[in-house]
Amino acid sequence: MVRGAGTLLNVATVLVGSSIGVLIGHRLPQRTRDVVTDGLGLVTLLVAALSAAAVIEPALVAQVGDSAPVLIVLGSVLIGGIAGSLLRIEQRLESIGGMLQARLTGGADRGADRERFIEGFVTASLVFRVGPLTILGALSDGLGRGIDQLALKSVLDGFASIAFAASFGWGVAASVSTILVVQGALTAIGYFLGGLMPEAHVLALTATGGLLLVGVALRLLRIKQLPVGDLLPALLIAPLLTAVVAALR
Repeated sequence: MVRGAGTLLNVATVLVGSSIGVLIGHRLPQRTRDVVTDGLGLVTLLVAALSAAAVIEPALVAQVGDSAPVLIVLGSVLIGGIAGSLLRIEQRLESIGGMLQARLTGGADRGADRERFIEGFVTASLVFRVGPLTILGALSDGLGRGIDQLALKSVLDGFASIAFAASFGWGVAASVSTILVVQGALTAIGYFLGGLMPEAHVLALTATGGLLLVGVALRLLRIKQLPVGDLLPALLIAPLLTAVVAALR
């Protein structure tokens, strides 16, 4: 199997799912589209809870101690949030979404349509990038160990993109650009590193990613528009803090 095939499969399923969602989306009443989005929010909350539960995994506790895992996630979110807000990641994501919307719609800025496109791009980008399957799947693909995990992620993302695109339109399809960049970079890292991160580091990253997905779920449920994009650096901080705590024990 060619390295990178998993990411290409993921891109294809999101594009196909987005096309289907756009085709059927305008035929659905707004109330139905809202219900679909709410359903996605609830499912995202479930996935977030399952991922965040990694904070109590024995392998992580054995590496850093009983009380450290929660503190590692807390420190990662705080440090990552500060870094992300200073870098204005959320704002930059929205700017990229606005630029793509202008290009794909011939530069027309129709207010609500533009906001809908940007929200679809940002939300889909966050959902498709955050999670253990993104990290582990892309790294495994880079190591030449197969694309099983990314194949599963592709199926999930394909179905999710149908529902997302029915509500948000072509902004969901535009999110494949972030899939290519993020998963492509992780695949390259896996290829050059020649090995996966220690299990404890992966679990800390997974738990932190689950917490960020809670923020995505709150956005989908229209409870609070958390700047989840600004929190993304926490995914880089979590393994580093785990290494520091483990070294100090």
